[in-house]
Amino acid sequence: MGTGSGNQVYFSFFMFTANLRPGDAAAADVWIRHIKTLADMGYSGFDLPIAPPAGSDPWADLGAYEQLKARFDRAGLKTVGFTTNVGTTRTFDPTSPYSEQRALALEYLKSRVEITRILGGETIMAGPVIFPYGQFPTTDSGQPLWSDALQDWLAPRYLNAAPILQELGVYAAERNVKVAIEPVDHWETPAPNMVSDVLQALHGVQSAQIGLTIDSAHVALGSTGPEVFRDDVQTCARQKRLHYIHVSPPDRGQFVDSWLPWDIFLSAILPHYDGPLLLEVFNAVEPFTEGLRITRRKFWIPGEDPPRQDWPSAYQVAQDGISLLREKIDALFPVN
Repeated sequence: MGTGSGNQVYFSFFMFTANLRPGDAAAADVWIRHIKTLADMGYSGFDLPIAPPAGSDPWADLGAYEQLKARFDRAGLKTVGFTTNVGTTRTFDPTSPYSEQRALALEYLKSRVEITRILGGETIMAGPVIFPYGQFPTTDSGQPLWSDALQDWLAPRYLNAAPILQELGVYAAERNVKVAIEPVDHWETPAPNMVSDVLQALHGVQSAQIGLTIDSAHVALGSTGPEVFRDDVQTCARQKRLHYIHVSPPDRGQFVDSWLPWDIFLSAILPHYDGPLLLEVFNAVEPFTEGLRITRRKFWIPGEDPPRQDWPSAYQVAQDGISLLREKIDALFPVN
């Protein structure tokens, strides 16, 4: 496939927010300013967090995202690419033992696919869309499940989710949206934690429209090692399920002088992948401060925070990130 030189680079809005507040015109103006500034740095697109609706109707916020997209277009952003980040919840749980709840989860995931299509056209919806993110299971008496007990609990849940994912794949294919399930490390969520976990869960899902997001931070924190990782990437590619790549340091902070395994990660990925590379930073904004236990200072956001001389801004981290990514790709795959 590719060697990285042709991959577009996207930037995650987790630097700024976990909720776009699509009905808020003032918020939209802020997002437009950020997009234009980062596009000038060389970013071709952006990954937008899509929060669950406030109530139990999964389609209730569709109109607000249509309005947001129209506002983006009027601001001259029609050529900017957009992907989305989506997670399932306790309410919208495709692994539930209850068929009614699984049916509601399917409607929720379909609605998020529709929002993704509205924002980005032929694009990608990524995130932890099997098990509800961050919800660790317990017994009826409140005891947490770990190790063998957890794996035994997970097995029937994966089976519950497979028909939902298959139907979602058919729906997403009709809208030219790829669904990219993201394995998230065990510090954040109980499952799936590794690329191999998702591949196993997809054994009963025929639609290759349902594939994977591979995130360097989760690989570094939860993988079994570089050899297995390379094998898993090749399996994803053979199955045509390698849908999205997130490049993120293990601490989810700035890229410069991070522990991100650049060479191991990019050399395994880029020969098999020519889609966008998403640079992802989780800034110290709600709900990440508590949810990810962020102890570092916030990367100050121009136009929102007082400038600091002793700490980088969100824009500086973004500029350093795209420059370093291009440098690492050029070193691995020099152009003759």
